[in-house]
Amino acid sequence: MSQLPIIHAPAYDAGFAPGHRFPMGKYTRLMELILQSGLASIMELHAPAPASAEWLTLAHARAYVDQVLACDVPALVEREIGFPVDQRVSMRARLAAAGTVMAARLALSGGIACNTAGGSHHARRAQGAGFCTFNDVAVAAHLLLADGEVDRVLVIDLDVHQGDGTAEICAGTKAIRTVSMHAEKNYPVRKQASSIDVGLPDGVRDDAYLETLDWLLPRTLEGFSPDLVFYNAGVDPHGEDRLGRLSLTDRGLKDRDRRVFSFFRDRGIPIASVLGGGYSHDIDAVARRHLITFEAASEFV
Repeated sequence: MSQLPIIHAPAYDAGFAPGHRFPMGKYTRLMELILQSGLASIMELHAPAPASAEWLTLAHARAYVDQVLACDVPALVEREIGFPVDQRVSMRARLAAAGTVMAARLALSGGIACNTAGGSHHARRAQGAGFCTFNDVAVAAHLLLADGEVDRVLVIDLDVHQGDGTAEICAGTKAIRTVSMHAEKNYPVRKQASSIDVGLPDGVRDDAYLETLDWLLPRTLEGFSPDLVFYNAGVDPHGEDRLGRLSLTDRGLKDRDRRVFSFFRDRGIPIASVLGGGYSHDIDAVARRHLITFEAASEFV
């Protein structure tokens, strides 16, 4: 039986207090659920080492990278991120970025891989924002391009929030196409221009969402042949998400993920998924929504 590469580090969970706006405990709970599920028999578990400053500066300003590594981020930027950048947060951000690099390389060799963190798409070149410290997908995309491992990269971001940081960092890099389908009225207020943006009205349900996705997926490849796809599988489009404005069900999320994985795997394009957003005070509930992505991915190994 084929194995599903899953990348995880215990330090993805920076140990925030219960009730924090950012549900940090979901990373630990997700891995517990994976190990309790049928995925345990087919997963191939990998652990990343922290990303180096050299990797991180491919996507971020050196001054900002140095601030995060020294845990000396200005208070104004920490407020935009949404939490203080201490040693645990700094290490978590470095590990998540390296985990996405690892997922990308494993996908290139085997077709598909999943990171249990990542999708920090609000982090911009000069600073973090929106619970995002380093933009792991932008770091990984630029690293693989710089190393000559790929010639073209597609980022498809289905988190409920626009991937503004990814769009900003990758703007002008013709080898990277950024695609974001999100709730138009949600954070961030000031959107950036992705290669393709689809802003959805509030309250969109499963059928309309999936119909739009079926229209979008072929357009992501028009005039563009990627060697690798990064898929931000945020579960915050769910109707019960605390920070979402859409109305997908568990079934809608699973159908979404199956469509994305099958579309690119049917065309022989490797795909690396990252966790993305998902917000609830009920850690178990949001972790179970994230588990849907891993279950869907397992159908395509």
